[in-house]
Amino acid sequence: MPRAVAINVAANTNLPGRRGPVYGDGSFVYVPIPEREPTREPAATYADLGLGEYVPDDAVDLPVHRDPEFAGVHGAERYTYGDPNGVKAGPLSRLDPGDILLFYATLSVRADGDADAADWLPPEWGAFLIGAFEVAEAVTGDAYRRLAAEERERFGSNAHLRRETFDAAVLVRGTDGSRLFDRAVPLSTPEAGVEANRLVTDLSNDSGAGPWWRRVLRYDASATAQLRTYLDRDPSAWLEGGGAGAE
Repeated sequence: MPRAVAINVAANTNLPGRRGPVYGDGSFVYVPIPEREPTREPAATYADLGLGEYVPDDAVDLPVHRDPEFAGVHGAERYTYGDPNGVKAGPLSRLDPGDILLFYATLSVRADGDADAADWLPPEWGAFLIGAFEVAEAVTGDAYRRLAAEERERFGSNAHLRRETFDAAVLVRGTDGSRLFDRAVPLSTPEAGVEANRLVTDLSNDSGAGPWWRRVLRYDASATAQLRTYLDRDPSAWLEGGGAGAE
């Protein structure tokens, strides 16, 4: 049975200085972080990707680190993710084909329109699942270096391979069953962004104490099966029911 790991990605108040938005109907904008390393070819900027309005003025012309990449989003054609961080690389490198790599982001609440439709949202910001890979393969950076050229090509569009110096400690490739969600799935309670809901406290290995929204969340096979029931639901069902964390 598949297991799942959830990691924090996307724009935040440190990089580039503003979070992406989430709206009362659950829709959101995936805003990647800026590219901080030299690249072999010029990387697209926030302006190039039509994301300029979601970042600070001094970040509009910064190159973008498009990672994770979701096919059909921001010009991507594949599902890949790379990470140089050893804390994330360990659990990610142990993912097997068929396991689930979940991506969550902190998003700023933009409760436009009907206020009642936004009762499931925290007051100012919160953590939300925004996408998932069905894992095709996960390899360490060292294992990637040992691959033949034609095998390396499977990851060829990943942002870490576009850098002048390859630095990923792990690379993950998703199947065509991967996706960027249409609606954000809350990990925070409606009361406060810092408060974790039951998708964190009951299902993951994390207690929800402290800055849980920065940590790697692990789900065993049983918890993953329960989690998938939320991800497979019609978004309107959990919006009307007070969010994915509602009982």
